Amino acid sequence: MAALETVLDKIDANLESALARLFELIEIRSVSTDPAFAGDCEAAAEWLAKELTSLGFEASVRPTAGHPMVVGHAKADRPDVPHLLFYGHYDVQPPDPLELWETPPFAPRIVDAPTGRQIVGRGVADDKGQLMTFIEAVRAFRESGGLPCKITVLLEGEEETGSPSLPAFLAANKKELEADLALVCDTGMWDRATPAITTMLRGLVLEEVVVQGANRDLHSGIFGGAAQNPIHVLARIIAGLRDGEGRVTLPGFYDGVAELPEEVAEQWRNLAFSEEDFLGAVGLSIPAGEQGRSVLEMVWSRPTCDVNGIIGGYTGKGSKTVLPAQASAKFSFRLVGNQDPAKIAETFRAYVRKILPADCRAEFISHGASRALQLPFSSESLSRASRALRAEWGTEPVLAGCGGSIPIVGNFKTDLNMDTLMIGFGLEDDRVHSPNEKYELSSFHKGARSWARVLHALAL
Repeated sequence: MAALETVLDKIDANLESALARLFELIEIRSVSTDPAFAGDCEAAAEWLAKELTSLGFEASVRPTAGHPMVVGHAKADRPDVPHLLFYGHYDVQPPDPLELWETPPFAPRIVDAPTGRQIVGRGVADDKGQLMTFIEAVRAFRESGGLPCKITVLLEGEEETGSPSLPAFLAANKKELEADLALVCDTGMWDRATPAITTMLRGLVLEEVVVQGANRDLHSGIFGGAAQNPIHVLARIIAGLRDGEGRVTLPGFYDGVAELPEEVAEQWRNLAFSEEDFLGAVGLSIPAGEQGRSVLEMVWSRPTCDVNGIIGGYTGKGSKTVLPAQASAKFSFRLVGNQDPAKIAETFRAYVRKILPADCRAEFISHGASRALQLPFSSESLSRASRALRAEWGTEPVLAGCGGSIPIVGNFKTDLNMDTLMIGFGLEDDRVHSPNEKYELSSFHKGARSWARVLHALAL
């Protein structure tokens, strides 16, 4: 295995040529949602496969029902090292509205900003710059003697459109893609000086309820007070889902929800995070979740129940005095720990049925469910990656949660039975999906150095 300091020196020496390669990739207009750019997506896949081949990978472009995947395999110099699966995506969002870009979105450039030099271009932060940090780390190992781990690379071209081809591809290539650990780069730092490892993702249960009352809309003057109003029924259902302290009232809802380890809770308490600024930025001031919990706990490590939409009755201009025949609401439950999505959905439906009056019935529509995912805090790979990032950045990495979900991580766990290390170097102000998307030059340079340290640490 190449000496780490030699590899880091090589990354430093390669920075200008690495930027040139990144610019080439950004110039390819791999917009996955628009069929007009299908040829560009193919070109991006071919470019990456060629790049991996030049680094000693057995790499190829694999067709799917949509845009192609890129798969590459490389062996390490030693047989007794971990096998890692690295995932990234080469597709990007459309650049619209074009008039808001200061320069053409697919003509990358470096600009000077108060925070330092920045690379500007569509897809530079999401996800081309991120995935190239890993590839540049691999390049430095190759040029310094050899790889520290066995590596498989999987690069997707449909992440920005919901990864429709991914489940079938994983199922068809399960044996080929098996590894000891997955690495995902599509995440971010805590701040410009503090790296982060995303250790938990919340799961999700999406339920829609349609409450049916009378067989037609009714005149509220004739039937008001005598007939059931489905909107009133929905209101009672919604109101009873949370108590006065912000806790969800469904029986057994908190089964499988564990408290944070104290060392992680203390780290979160000591982060430079302002609850007032977080809520104030969206015009709010008072946390609405479980009382006695911090906002970071609420959005990273606690489960939720939310109403996402209500439909019923007359919603046009002016007034129409009707009792609607039906009303519907859409609910989302964010799950953590070992909460069981199927159990949550059934408990919710039982709760609704119990509240329904005799003259109403309910139809339930599921819009999907997934389990929460968490890398065990006792994981040896987490400890090694933390030490590697601390050595590069000079500060302890934040073991962060993520309030949302990253579907590929769920696929790796359910389909390939792999845990995932989620390490990325994006920042909140990178303007991802927006005009003038940027990626800090320090994120690109130190991101490559960080991956080199992580790969070296995982191989020891």
